[in-house]
Amino acid sequence: MNRSTTDTSANDRLDGLTAVVTGANSGLGLQTVIGLARRGASVVLACRSEERGAAALERARDASGSTSLTLRQLDLGSLESVRSFSRDWTGPLDLLVNNAGVMATPLKRTVDGFEQQFGINHLGHFALTGLLLEALRQSPSARVVTVSSLAHKRGRIDFADLNADARYRPWKAYNQSKLANLMFTVELDRRVRAAGWPLIAAAAHPGLSMTNLTAGMRGAAVLDLMGGFFRIMGQSDVDGAKPILLAATGPQVHGGDYYGPDGRGETRGNPALVAPAPSVLDEDVAAKLWAASEELTGVTYAGLPAA
Repeated sequence: MNRSTTDTSANDRLDGLTAVVTGANSGLGLQTVIGLARRGASVVLACRSEERGAAALERARDASGSTSLTLRQLDLGSLESVRSFSRDWTGPLDLLVNNAGVMATPLKRTVDGFEQQFGINHLGHFALTGLLLEALRQSPSARVVTVSSLAHKRGRIDFADLNADARYRPWKAYNQSKLANLMFTVELDRRVRAAGWPLIAAAAHPGLSMTNLTAGMRGAAVLDLMGGFFRIMGQSDVDGAKPILLAATGPQVHGGDYYGPDGRGETRGNPALVAPAPSVLDEDVAAKLWAASEELTGVTYAGLPAA
């Protein structure tokens, strides 16, 4: 991963391409939708809340001038919702942006009993990608872009307590989920290359971006502290979405690439190719995580054997 670029390919049109962006009701997801729509893509906003999604749809239409935007309900904390979304999909899918997420929340469980951060941030997207695999294969140049975080560098996959049944620490769970996002991307890339498929699996992170991701944290004092830190050290959601858009549309993107801001500490700056933590490249851990994810979700990637 030694290439770098600040080219977001803003002038390249995406007419005729269909994209799905999860967590599209605000922040990075909404800005990603707007960026894709401005260049002609037909974009599906996949949102848990239909009310907030409808408001986001209007904002995206106003900001982009596009009439090729639609809203569909998707709750990544429910495998049945993920299956329903996938069952109802028809036709090819050119781009899947796995963006939705929660951060450092009090202990909560998904509908299926998973620790919420691991369940939504990783398992929900693992299942969604697998269930949409056939639609992605119908596109000659499909991409899957998964949004990770700087927090992955502090993560560890705790196979002894993946679901936080023994002990829950909010940041530990978040870091693990963001590391899982990157390991999923790299392992998916290994498998599609071994199978000879043209699909590109890439990842991105927004640096420190001012979004509503902190909304689930406990306590007003924590929110005030985090908000102030992000305002001083971070960048806007518009700028934070640029690495995601680069990974999603850049002509120079290769499978396994990871994009983020090029400034100090990758907290802000122009989008560029960046390096993940060395732990991301541990093939044995990645394969074990993949197997655990298949077992937990019941979703297998048909026709895509281990590399």
